Formats: sequence, C-alpha cells, structure tokens
Amino acid sequence: MEEIVVESLLSGNRESQIEAAIELTNLSRKQRQKLAEREIISPLLSMLQSQDCITTEVALSALLSLAFGSERNKVRIVKSGAVPTLLEILQSETKMVVLELAMAFLLILSSCNKNKVKMASTRLVQLLVGLIGLDRLTIQAKVDGIATLQNLSTLHQIVPLVIASGAPYALLQVINFCDKSSELADKAVALLENIISHSPESVSSIGGAIGVLVEAIEEGSAQCKEHAVGILLGVCNNDRETNRGMILREGVMPGLLQVSVDGTRRAKEMARELLLLLRDCSGYVIKNKQSKIEIVEQIMREIDQEGERIPGTMLKLVEEMISKLST
Repeated sequence: MEEIVVESLLSGNRESQIEAAIELTNLSRKQRQKLAEREIISPLLSMLQSQDCITTEVALSALLSLAFGSERNKVRIVKSGAVPTLLEILQSETKMVVLELAMAFLLILSSCNKNKVKMASTRLVQLLVGLIGLDRLTIQAKVDGIATLQNLSTLHQIVPLVIASGAPYALLQVINFCDKSSELADKAVALLENIISHSPESVSSIGGAIGVLVEAIEEGSAQCKEHAVGILLGVCNNDRETNRGMILREGVMPGLLQVSVDGTRRAKEMARELLLLLRDCSGYVIKNKQSKIEIVEQIMREIDQEGERIPGTMLKLVEEMISKLST
C-alpha cells in the first residue's frame, strides 16, 4: 500500500493523487514519516494549487498528517514553498473547511523554531492580522491565526513586524466583540500582553483600548483577566503620569480589586502592584502579605456597601481605602 501511495502521488493522474492523499492520512505515523523521505511533499503542494476544493482539502489533510509530530517534516514543508501557497488559499478560498485546515496547518508549521523567521519574512503576518478580524472566519480559524502570530512572536525580532502590521488594534477589536470568557479572548489578550512588553505605547495610543481591557478584567476567564491586568500594568509602568488617570476614569478599580483577591497567583501579584501604581506609592515595600490581602478584602466590602452611590463618590472611597496599602 505504501508503494502505491508514493507511485500515485508522484506519477498518477489527479484522481489517483486524491485517493493516495486520503490513504496517506490513514497510515500510521511511522509509515507517514517513512514516506516523507520519498519526495511526496512536492506533489501534495502542487495539489494545493488546484481550483478544485476537494483536491485542496485532501492535500491539506495529508500535509497536516505529515507535519504533525515531526519537526523535520515541518521544516521540509516550509522549505518546499508551502507558505506562499497557503497565503494564496487564505486570500482566495471561500470554502470554510479549507480555510480552517489552512489556518491549522500554518499553526503547526509555526510551532517549529526553524520555520519562524522564514514564515515571517513572507506576507503571512500582515495577512493573518487582516484575517483575524473578519466576520467570515470561524472562531476556530481565528484562534489558530492568533496562536500562529503568538508562535512567531516568541522571536523578539518578529514582534516589531507584528506591531507594524496593526496587530494591537486588530486584537483589541477581537477582544471587544467576542465572549470575554472564550478561548478566542484568552488567545487575543495573551498575544496583546506579549506585544506590550515590547511596545506599551502601541496599546495605550489606541482610542478605547483601556475600556476594552477593563471589560476583560471584569468579564473574562481567569487567564484573560491575568493577561489584561498585565497589559494595564505595562501601560501604567511605561508612562504612569499620562496613563494613570486614563485607567482610573475607565472604572478599573472594582474589577482590579476583585482580581487581587481571587485571581490567579500571577494576576493577584500584578493587580496589587497596579493598585499601588494608581496611588503615589513608588517607595512602598510589602512587609506583611497577609495584612495586605485583608485590606483588599476590606476594600471590596466597602465597595459592596456603597452599592448605588454615584461613580465619582465610589471612586473617591476606593482611592481612600487603597491609600491604606501604602501605610
């Protein structure tokens, strides 16, 4: 059967190639890796250029099966010119299953460190940034697209390209309009935190960005809240005098205080650090962690008791209570 698959892919007609590609996905992982040594990647890439959706779909599935779990095959596939072909598919394909397969394929290829620079040197980053905000793309395709950008961004030299391609704005749009507790929101805000560690002003300069992040802190999953707090902390650390008032005006305090009590360990630490930055507490050193937790819990009780007070009055109360954290 393996010989038939190879022969059909290398010299068969299109119908035989389709059958061989389907059969390839049904082989064991060991068999697939063995066949990858026999020049079958090139004919599969040629099949991707077909105008027939079925041919493209089965070729993508076969290539995915070769790439999965094999760093060597991931490198081979990229060196063989897969990425430009995948870009063409993403720009022209209308069948959603093909788009999802293409996005998943890019994600797998980008997980290989040896591929990242070569992949980023194409138009891939710009195209992915443009695609993640499109309504026509499924949630899973968007998740995979953002995860691909995250993989590429682990190389610091690629982050400026991601920023220049408009990723901060695109990610904020995704976060703003999706379910804040979803995997999509988690992926988007995680990538955004990675970006602001290199360029905090790329987020703070976007109108409405702080409000979107405050909503993520209030409504997001534990991971989403953690990353959103990390972003605001980075923004505030970058230019406290400019950004402190902007963050406070967006009503961050209740959500931030809640995270400081029941967030993840990292989220709690960052929330408390941000709370101190929102006051003039630059010289503050924590002496008693337990007492600080108790103070935060007291602040939350005070906020609950204030209930229907107007926002300005509640903010004053919150700031007065937070001042206890600096004593």
